Amino acid sequence: MKYMVVIEEGPTSWGAYVPDLPGCVVAGESRQEVMDLIHEAIEFHLDGLKEDGEPLPAPHSSSEFVEVSTA
Repeated sequence: MKYMVVIEEGPTSWGAYVPDLPGCVVAGESRQEVMDLIHEAIEFHLDGLKEDGEPLPAPHSSSEFVEVSTA
């Protein structure tokens, strides 16, 4: 499965979350660290759902960029 990940750069760190997996959130010092951590977090989250007998959420989020004029 492929889940959309939202990555954000803050003033002192990076963060990422998965809209289709509530609570699947990580923070790190670099973009690469956050990508590594969110990959692990997604696997951990899905493993927990499986162990609990819960269904795995189907990915359904998407993203688009919207261009606007600032003039």
